[in-house]
Amino acid sequence: MQVKAAIATEQNGPWRTELIEIDEPKRNEVKVKMAFAGMCHSDEHGRTGDMTAPPEVLGFFGVDSMFPFVGGHEGSGIVESVGEGVTGLVPGDHVTVSFIPACGRCESCVKGESFICDLGAQTLAGPMISDGTWRHHFEGQNLNRFAQLGTFSEYIVVHEASLVKIDPWYDLRAAALISCGIATGFGSAVTRGGIKPGDVVAVIGCGGVGSGAIQGAVHAGARAVIAIDTNQSKIDRALKIGATHGATSALDAAFSFLGEVSQGKNCDVVILTPGRLTGELIEEARSITAKGGTIVATAIAPFGQTQVDLNLAMFTLYNQQIKGTVFGSEPPRIQIPRLLRLHHEGKLIIDELVTREYSIDEVNQGYLDLEEGKNVRGVVRF
Repeated sequence: MQVKAAIATEQNGPWRTELIEIDEPKRNEVKVKMAFAGMCHSDEHGRTGDMTAPPEVLGFFGVDSMFPFVGGHEGSGIVESVGEGVTGLVPGDHVTVSFIPACGRCESCVKGESFICDLGAQTLAGPMISDGTWRHHFEGQNLNRFAQLGTFSEYIVVHEASLVKIDPWYDLRAAALISCGIATGFGSAVTRGGIKPGDVVAVIGCGGVGSGAIQGAVHAGARAVIAIDTNQSKIDRALKIGATHGATSALDAAFSFLGEVSQGKNCDVVILTPGRLTGELIEEARSITAKGGTIVATAIAPFGQTQVDLNLAMFTLYNQQIKGTVFGSEPPRIQIPRLLRLHHEGKLIIDELVTREYSIDEVNQGYLDLEEGKNVRGVVRF
């Protein structure tokens, strides 16, 4: 069938809304009619090449290039049809996507760490993880899909392992945003950061993921939550959802209020959620981290980023630690319903984070708005 989708056909080229062809689902696959897709910054990392693996790595996926690909890895919708062998979903079910599929059988899944399932190795590019063939096509070419999803499309065909069933009374727009950014930020604070009641926490980068981290810190009982962002409007919004202080840089916080707030100890946990993680931000975060404190690197860095700024002596002598995280280090099938319930009960703020809704024809404009700092979260409504 023909559907409208937003695709990237070349590195640093614009998002193009085009008619593409998608095939019917085969064994273990599901076709979903999309309701909403979140416009996360990670898709931009794919378009600009920050998340494009070198050709020798892409060769393992059976492709020479990530381009062309269908963007989008946050989303929600309703199951339209299922292929042979699908046992967990039926037409009419409400679902969110999961950018890390969960096979349920690999060592990570069995240990309860499905957020690092072995199937995640195939998420960026390549054919269907079910049988190694293609379902998405454009002008005679096979289309990659960001995170094996490609939610910037009116319909998607994905492996059952990439979907999470949700109860039908939950809000589908909120579900789309929880499916990646909010859940990742929330888990970065609560699970990976291990925030405890009374902690002082800083969140560097207060967009969609940072908003989840701020709320996670509040739910975990942080005494003070410092929102750090170069965009004052994002700081202002953060203060409305639970942040207690705001600053335009770590240096600004350190030389104004941090000493008084932390009684001279600095932050117990610092969470890095900028739009693009770069090497110098590690030392910036460390410089406001307390002895024995934790830095959580949540944001995506370019694949070629191998150098970081770090005062190694102070890092050692202060007994500090740096942790990476995927999906906030929580299984999507647990975290997504859990956070949806909190939102449903008015305990998790999501609707107020949506700056603007866009049509599928306006995806490129949405990312231009994000780059200009106009959006905390843009959402595609189908």
